Amino acid sequence: MTQSPPPVAISCGEPAGIGPEVAARAWAALKDDVAMVWLGDPRHLPGDVPHVTIDDPSEAAAHCATALPVLAQDFGSPATPGTPQAGHARHVIDMIARGVALVRAGQASALCTAPIHKKALKDGADFAYPGHTEYLAALAGVDDVVMMLASDALRVVPATIHIALEEVPEQLTPARLRRTIEITAAGLRDQFGIAAPRLAIAGLNPHAGEGGAMGRQEVDWINGLVSDMQAEGHALTGPLPADTMFHAAARARYDAAVCMYHDQALIPIKTLDFDRGVNVTLGLPFIRTSPDHGTAFDIAGTGIASPASMIEAIRMAHRMAGAR
Repeated sequence: MTQSPPPVAISCGEPAGIGPEVAARAWAALKDDVAMVWLGDPRHLPGDVPHVTIDDPSEAAAHCATALPVLAQDFGSPATPGTPQAGHARHVIDMIARGVALVRAGQASALCTAPIHKKALKDGADFAYPGHTEYLAALAGVDDVVMMLASDALRVVPATIHIALEEVPEQLTPARLRRTIEITAAGLRDQFGIAAPRLAIAGLNPHAGEGGAMGRQEVDWINGLVSDMQAEGHALTGPLPADTMFHAAARARYDAAVCMYHDQALIPIKTLDFDRGVNVTLGLPFIRTSPDHGTAFDIAGTGIASPASMIEAIRMAHRMAGAR
């Protein structure tokens, strides 16, 4: 008898947010195509979702078509939509760690993380990390990871992320950009199954500096770095003016765009495919995806939250596991 592939593990995220409800609705949409297992307290799932508690991820495939498989963790109390509880914080963190342990042991094919609320984790459990990504990197024992936002329309990677715009020229060093490009290319090969990834590199300045008239970084070092990496075998183009990189004909010429700062990357993908963008962490020794939205406390429990990004995050994790 052929053994079923390991399921996608879904860590519960913040129980007071929309994570449990969009995970349940994603299961309903994908249950016939993707084996998955939810990690959390079953009391936090919507009351109308059928679920079954299992003891081992290998049991998930047998149940997934009729009920959401759950590896249960007692959080101590039910969740109140919109109001995080300090007593839940440690369990939320533990579910992330449990998901990582499952994928690293081969018991899950990928990890999909529901949104967390960083302040709630810090207040309730003295969470020492800026966010999900840094905690995952620490659990995996890696120093450098890259955030990719991906959809069917576009894949983008910001070389710098959550810093003030005035800090970008200082933080954007040749070493940082090189490492971002290397991790992105490796991730496209190893996790997306693209044998020879094509990367478009955005310029930092308007018109990619226009020969130094609008900024010197391109002339001083970005051009040279791109040339050096092309000589090393990377399929790169750029640095390109960011304002002409994202129309349909331009997107057809590359597999991912490496951008210089947060908004330069995220504005185009959120404009093109707001509901279906997926956050992918590259550079980890396992597959991790996440919906590209937060806890949405203001609509938690109302049933109006769109599950589209969670559906795409689970679907993409499953697809990446197959490519790998």
